Formats: sequence, C-alpha cells, structure tokens
Amino acid sequence: MSIAENYRRVKERVAEAAVKAGRDPSGITIVAVTKTHTAETVEEALAAGVIDVGENRVQEFLSKEPGVTSPCRWHLIGHLQTNKVNKVVGKFSMIHSVDSLKLAEKLSGAGERDGITTDILLEVNTSGEESKFGLETDRALELCTEIARLPALNLRGLMTVGPWVDDTALLSKAFGSLRRLGEKIEEKGINGISMEHLSMGMTDDFEIAIAEGSTIVRLGRVIFGARRV
Repeated sequence: MSIAENYRRVKERVAEAAVKAGRDPSGITIVAVTKTHTAETVEEALAAGVIDVGENRVQEFLSKEPGVTSPCRWHLIGHLQTNKVNKVVGKFSMIHSVDSLKLAEKLSGAGERDGITTDILLEVNTSGEESKFGLETDRALELCTEIARLPALNLRGLMTVGPWVDDTALLSKAFGSLRRLGEKIEEKGINGISMEHLSMGMTDDFEIAIAEGSTIVRLGRVIFGARRV
C-alpha cells in the first residue's frame, strides 16, 4: 500500500479512537516518524497531507532536512544530548524529549543567544523500565518550576513512551499516569507553563493512548512500513 493510503487509513483510525473516547479528532496531531527513511519519502508523505514530521536522531535530521523542500513542522522525538543543542535550536517546532535541568538550561541559553524561544515537552518514564529515557514523576513536577524561570523555553506538556508489552491494562496505566501528572502540574498554576499537550502513543498502542488523553501520536511503521536498515 502507498504512503498516501496508509496515511488516510491511520487518520481514520485516529478519528475513530477519538470519537470513541468522546473527544474531537481535530485535537489530535499525527507526527509522522521518518527514522531511517529518506528525504524523498518525507516529500511523498507531505504530498499525501502530512504536516508534522518526527525525527529521532539529530545527525540523521541534519543530513535529511536539506533535501526536504516542502513546508512541514519538524519534531525532535528522540533523546537529545547536551552537546548537540546548538545544532537543533531553531530547527524544530517542538522538542519532545527534554529530560533534565541541564538540557533545559542549555536549550534556553542557546535560544537566548540566537533570539529563539523553543517549544518543549518533558519526557517522563511512566513505565519504570530502566532501558527508557525520561524523568521520574516527582522530578518532573520539580523541573516544571525550574523551567518556568528559563526565558527561552516554552513548556507545553509531557511526553512518554509506553511499555513494550501487549497488555492493554499496563499501557492504559502508563498513559493514564502521564495524563494525571499533567493535570497535577496544571493545578499548580505555574506561570508560563502549559500542559496542553500529551505526546504518547505509537504504531502499536496509539488508540489506547488516545483513550487516555493523548494529543500527539508519533507514528512511523503504520504510515511508512518497516524501517530501512
């Protein structure tokens, strides 16, 4: 099946999941994840109606982005090392994977230097799996107050990666915990901090994530097929 057909079908599935959860489908953004795929493939996706494109690796993005001439919004969804901050500021509409005060300070410092405010999400490890990046829940609460003091960052919500299981109950628990964390942060009324976005849900679990409140789903294989090696 073509990328256009895959994208059409996944949009239908997203809409169906939203309606089932009593939500407006227009409130959910699909980020098409193009890890290992070429600039030509990104262009094909954009021609099919994709607007938001997600990249996992900074170096891959830097080599790919010049070949993409159609307008889009780039999202950095993979782990960001502090030594690569200067390469990403101003390049992405949103960075989903901020997981430390040190990284936040580096991003803000680079933004102040260049006159750029960066939209970010805090990455939270809701599964407790040691193999995953992300903050513990309590640290995420603390970090919001600290980020509010950084002038060149705009904190717009939270991100998580669901556990690698087929257990719907465990997935719902992980995604629900992120939603509840966002609600708890929102209740604190921290000036300059917004919890408008929950980035959660990928190819195998996005419908569960939508049921738990996801506003951004990160979809690769269901749109593009298997990753290129």
